[in-house]
Amino acid sequence: MGQDIKGKIAYITGAGRGIGRAAALEFAREGVHVGLIARTESRLKEVVSEAEELGVKASYAVADISDMEAVDQAVAHLKNELGTADILINNAAISAKGSFLEIDPKDWKKTFEVNVFGTYHVTRAVLPQMIAKDQGNIINISSSNGLKGTAGSTAYSGSKFAIQGMTEALMQEVRKNNIRVFTLNPSLVATELAFGEKLEEQDKDKFMQPEDLAEYMVSQLKLNQRIFIKTSLQWATNPF
Repeated sequence: MGQDIKGKIAYITGAGRGIGRAAALEFAREGVHVGLIARTESRLKEVVSEAEELGVKASYAVADISDMEAVDQAVAHLKNELGTADILINNAAISAKGSFLEIDPKDWKKTFEVNVFGTYHVTRAVLPQMIAKDQGNIINISSSNGLKGTAGSTAYSGSKFAIQGMTEALMQEVRKNNIRVFTLNPSLVATELAFGEKLEEQDKDKFMQPEDLAEYMVSQLKLNQRIFIKTSLQWATNPF
C-alpha cells in the first residue's frame, strides 16, 4: 500500500509558471502545503492565491537560486511560514540556445549557475531539515537532454548531465536517512522555456503538458517509502 501525502510540506523552485506552477497546484489538490520560490513576485502571488483556494497553506519567497545567500534566506522564510520540508522539487532552470561558438560565454556560465549551482544551493539549504526528520523526497527535474546531448544545447545539456551525476551521488549518501532522491527527464514540454511567445500556438494534444509531469510526481511520491524510481524518462506519445 502506498502512502498518503496529505498534510506534507513541499518546497518548489521555479514555481511561478510551467512545471513548477503545475506541481504546486497538483500538490495543493492532494492536500500538500506548498512553499514557492521564483524570481517574479507577481506570478508567485498568483500561484499562492490559487493554492490557498484549494484549501492548503501556501507561502512564497522571491529569490534567484544562483545566489546562495538569497536561497538561504528564502528557505528560512518558508520554514518559518510553513514548517520544515518533506518534499523538495528542484525545477527552476534556464536554457541558452545556439551552437557552441554562438552562445555568449556569459550565458553559458549563467546556465550552469542556475541549473547546477542553483539546484545545489536549494538542496544544501533544505536537506538538513529532511535528515533531522529522517525522511524526505527530493525530485530534480532534469531533461531528456541530460541523458542524450543534442546539437545546439551544449550549455543546457551539459548542465542537465551534471544534475544526473549529482542526483546519483546524493541518492547514495542519503538513502540511509530514508530520503529518496530522483530525477525526471522529460522530453519537450509545452512551457515558456521551450516555446516562448509561441506557447499558446502549440497543440495541447500533441505536446506533453506541465500538468502531466505534476501528476507523475504525485504518483511517485505516493509510492511506499521503501521504494522509489531513481530516474525516469517522459515522452509525448505522438508529437508529430
